[in-house]
Amino acid sequence: MGISRDSWHKRRKTGGKKKPLRKKRKYELGRPAANTKLAPKRVHVVRCRGGNKKFRALRLDHGNFSWGSEAISRKTRIIDVVYNASNNELVRTKTLVKNCVVLIDGAPFRQWYEQHYALPLGKRRQTDAVDPEAEASATSKARLTDKKYEERKKVAKVEKSVEEQFSAGKVLACICSRPGQVGRADGYVLEGKELEFYQRKLKSKKGK
Repeated sequence: MGISRDSWHKRRKTGGKKKPLRKKRKYELGRPAANTKLAPKRVHVVRCRGGNKKFRALRLDHGNFSWGSEAISRKTRIIDVVYNASNNELVRTKTLVKNCVVLIDGAPFRQWYEQHYALPLGKRRQTDAVDPEAEASATSKARLTDKKYEERKKVAKVEKSVEEQFSAGKVLACICSRPGQVGRADGYVLEGKELEFYQRKLKSKKGK
């Protein structure tokens, strides 16, 4: 039979049947869902109407994720699927779809932060005695470089809940691309009220 997106095979609102006035048309076709799994990359190219192409991701394990408050994005590994508002079965089978919540590797973001601000992220700040050799090398740095880092440190504040995740090495993120259509699993790091909301959801799910 095949998957069809027409409406003439459906019943009327009143419950009556519609008479088929024609056969199926090519422009009414539908295709099976991609059900993108969390595994090494495998993408199929699908030829569509008008010669256009869709990229059907069957398996993905990496994606570009943006960190909104710092205005940067990095390619990182997707570790696990932890929440899906539509269906828990998609969490159990580790299916990647738009708007599902995943755990990603925080290392690329942490490396950027430490390089950009010259501050540790997600680690306890050491208050031990300073090594005299390290202090001497620090003072020999160019004054302009020191000034640049001092200016950056003024805005280097990261919210506590995000910093705690970086200390664990795994960060909650949301996928905002459509893996079955574009062949990519891109998204953004969860922050603020949205992060609080999903953390509550995950906590209540564990409690059940």
